[in-house]
Amino acid sequence: MKRYNSHNSLTMVTRTAIVAAVMSTLVCCIRDPELHLFDGGEIDIDLPMVQLELDAYWNYEITYGISYDWRAEWHYGWDATDFEIFGEIGYTEPTVFHLRRYFTGSVPLANHTSVISNTIVGNSFNGQYTWGFWDILVWNDVNALDGVQSLNFDEQSSLNYVLAYTNQTMVPSRYEAPNYTRAFYEPEPLFSAYDRGVEIDRELTGFEYDPIHDVYIKKLDMVLEPITYIYLTQVILHHNRGKITGVDGSGKLSGMARSTVVNTGIAGEDLITVYFNTRFKKNCDMNGELVDIAGGRLLTFGMCGMNGNRIQHIDDVKDKANHYLDINMQFNNGNDSTFVFDVTDQVRRHWKGGVITVELDMDTIGVPSRSGGSAFDAVVKDFEEENYEFPL
Repeated sequence: MKRYNSHNSLTMVTRTAIVAAVMSTLVCCIRDPELHLFDGGEIDIDLPMVQLELDAYWNYEITYGISYDWRAEWHYGWDATDFEIFGEIGYTEPTVFHLRRYFTGSVPLANHTSVISNTIVGNSFNGQYTWGFWDILVWNDVNALDGVQSLNFDEQSSLNYVLAYTNQTMVPSRYEAPNYTRAFYEPEPLFSAYDRGVEIDRELTGFEYDPIHDVYIKKLDMVLEPITYIYLTQVILHHNRGKITGVDGSGKLSGMARSTVVNTGIAGEDLITVYFNTRFKKNCDMNGELVDIAGGRLLTFGMCGMNGNRIQHIDDVKDKANHYLDINMQFNNGNDSTFVFDVTDQVRRHWKGGVITVELDMDTIGVPSRSGGSAFDAVVKDFEEENYEFPL
């Protein structure tokens, strides 16, 4: 089991390379004396529920065998201060999980009428499974960097699904969030796996005998996948020469989903703006040129109505929202302004997360002259073609 961090080539799903890891679920039946092997209404289950090799997530294949090399686009870097503020640049290995077992009797794929809840520490779990059909749901325990958890889980509305969602901040939201007036906190990293119709029958169908431990074992291949997606944002300032001196530490990305169904990983239709932290770095090396960069990292449930892990091609992205990235920057005359960038195409191209890049030639951008905060909103269009429009 590995733990990836910013010191081991930043293996992450932001480009997310997200091909899921196989979670081996071992269902073990402890043997009675041989003559009574199949007697009784219950069997003991031994479930090493989670066995992860996280590097499998990093095989980020977009389509037709083409991989996305996020490192080639990422110029902001990731230093100790970034780690302190944002945490790992990529996913970290979960160690504690929530297990939900739903018994559906003799009917597979039936509605859930009851649930058995367990917490798994490490990679093993022991329990009893009654003869019949079971649905099994697993997701990781949340470990918030600052100790304040943003994610909430709704298990009460229906036993047929678990809903994960985030709450609003006090920060105003102005772009592509028509139902909400404020931006929302980004969720913590969330992984899930779901298997339905797991049969435990008296004939021990699908079981194998383990002579070493003297048990019968049934192996279930469950895919543990991240259902939150990492985006790295960077606004690269060419020829800045001290014109912009910093950022206020905040950024927003609009048009994303507020919630997701943990069972399916399908994001909700509740369109929001996600609030995240940013930093300003001077004299970053970009292919031999020294540039200033306003960058940050955010997690999101992705685009509404989709599970990014199930999309194989850009044509399958049915996103209808516009996505705006806005960063508040300070100028050398004491004024500040909010720069707003339409990054819709980039978000859609990176449906499982990735690098969102904006490049600005500061020789083309004037300094705001009005006093006070938020001197103007600079709505930037066609920035990738280096054409800029600023309503000063």
